[in-house]
Amino acid sequence: MQVADTLRQVISEFELTGNITKPLIATLILVSAILLVRAILAKFIRKSVSTTELRRRWLVQTRNGLLLLMMLGLMLIWAEELRTLALGIVAIAVAFVVATKELIMCLTGSLVKSGSSSFSIGDRIQIKDFRGDVIDQNLLATTLLEVGPGKHSHQRTGRMIAIPNSLFVSEPIINESYTHDFVLHVFTVPFKREDNWRAAQAAFLESANRHCADILEFARRYMQRMSDHRGIDVPSVDPRVTITAPVAGEIHLIVRFPAKAGMRSYLEQAILTEVFEHHDFTNKNSTAEISVSKSGRSSTETAAEIITPPLT
Repeated sequence: MQVADTLRQVISEFELTGNITKPLIATLILVSAILLVRAILAKFIRKSVSTTELRRRWLVQTRNGLLLLMMLGLMLIWAEELRTLALGIVAIAVAFVVATKELIMCLTGSLVKSGSSSFSIGDRIQIKDFRGDVIDQNLLATTLLEVGPGKHSHQRTGRMIAIPNSLFVSEPIINESYTHDFVLHVFTVPFKREDNWRAAQAAFLESANRHCADILEFARRYMQRMSDHRGIDVPSVDPRVTITAPVAGEIHLIVRFPAKAGMRSYLEQAILTEVFEHHDFTNKNSTAEISVSKSGRSSTETAAEIITPPLT
């Protein structure tokens, strides 16, 4: 078997050598012919043309024309070999692209990220289920200090996340620090429909106004500068408490207030603590009425059982 394989290899190499021999001979003939023609034409031009400038021009044009003719001839002679080489190069390129697909996607994501200016170092971003503060970015990955747990918490977990830049090609990016120094922070407080959510709405609004009183004017001026600089309409920075009913039987209060970028979690906890420490919004009257009504029905049923004589 080894001898047969060796013979086949020798035969294939011989056939390959025979295939290359013809183009090589044709190339030598073409180059020799071009050089001979150039020498003849150059000698003829030097003898026939008397003007130096015209002689130089004819020599240059003749040289360039013969060079172009030689290039065309070489392309025709080596066309089959060039086609085979091109197919090999394409196959290698396809294999290279398949093998380095993720690397190419990361580089493309880096270009997309840089071109769109989606965020910068220090911004708090969210992409898919990853959320945190950007501390480093390069051509292949972006590093975050994780913030969580969940989408509504603003505490660092102490973990680091390295996100491949390929995600930025196909996934949307949420930048929570778009306005940098001051942000409009939002959190939601759920209540039952029978709770005193109107009193809660007033209490949250009053607490938010008190905690934001010192920075309200600074935040308003900063947002106005952002509006003038970026040409966007910035919403009012005054604290607001709006309501929504996402499901039947519940009322959610949406509290929005301005805060410094690093103080939003502190202010949220301060407002929640103050409101729930001094107020109880459960509707105790309705609970008592339900208890009384149940107790009344129970007594009536008992009395009826006592008064009604047994059937004989």
